[in-house]
Formats: sequence, C-alpha cells, structure tokens
Amino acid sequence: MSKEFELVVDRIKCDGRGLCAEILPERIHLDSWGYPIMTKGPIPDHLMGLAQRTVDDCPVLALTLRRVAAQKHRGR
Repeated sequence: MSKEFELVVDRIKCDGRGLCAEILPERIHLDSWGYPIMTKGPIPDHLMGLAQRTVDDCPVLALTLRRVAAQKHRGR
C-alpha cells in the first residue's frame, strides 16, 4: 500500500480565501480569482507537515489529503 499523499481541493466548498497558498506556496498557486491550483503528484515527505496544516487550517474544510494509488508498470 502506498504511503504517498496528494492534496485535493473540493472546488464547491472552496471560497478562494487563499490561506492554503500562504501556508504551502511550494505546492499551491492561486488563479486570477484567488482559487487554488494544486501542483500534481505526491507531496514530498519534507512538506507533509505543511500539507496537513493546510488541511487543518482551511476555514471551509475544502482540502483533503488523499492516498496516491500505486501505479503498476506495464511491460509492452
């Protein structure tokens, strides 16, 4: 089972306050309306604490950490 996680935003709940981008600018950018754009891929270990803080501090609970599914290699 994979121990890698990615940040996911619920775009319906999000109200574009931008707190997440202030906490984790290495992985989150804001669009021109202030809504988050997440960098794709697993969160590096050294940023997991900040990623968890973004989830915990989101005032509208729009962020979650989701386990990344392990990718299977295909031999072709």
